[in-house]
Amino acid sequence: MRMELIQPFINAADAVFAESLQAPTKIVDLTMDEETYRRKGVAAMIAIRGDIEGRVILDLAPEVAIKVASHLAGEPVVASEQVVRETVCELANMVIGNSVTLLNDQGFRFKVFPPEIHNTETGLEGGSDTEAMVLCLETPAGEVYLNIAMQYLNRRRHDHDAVSAHS
Repeated sequence: MRMELIQPFINAADAVFAESLQAPTKIVDLTMDEETYRRKGVAAMIAIRGDIEGRVILDLAPEVAIKVASHLAGEPVVASEQVVRETVCELANMVIGNSVTLLNDQGFRFKVFPPEIHNTETGLEGGSDTEAMVLCLETPAGEVYLNIAMQYLNRRRHDHDAVSAHS
């Protein structure tokens, strides 16, 4: 997996949660995963198609989502399934928005699809060409998981490698 495709998502997640919670965050676990993804809480998946393709999953326990929502609102938020889902999707949008800017600046062109709540326990397969990086980010509100599976399309990978060789 190429770090230049992954790093923007890691940086964006760190920035979004540190800013949203007005406190530092820390990466406490980072693994490569070829197994089927098992969600840990409420997960929003965002698909990316174009020069680079893949998906990003933001996954939080419902109580973590409520703590973040309360912090963002500046007052306690009543816990409900709807508030949890909306919070997870909004946080996923914020992370992707920051990431997209960084990737566009590198010259990649792609389309980002709206976040979708991933309801099943499993079902997002990894594989030899879609190895996923799973990141656990420790925040004052609790643990946040980011599962990133990105790859170059073959034609784009060839173009990118050719440009890199001439640089």
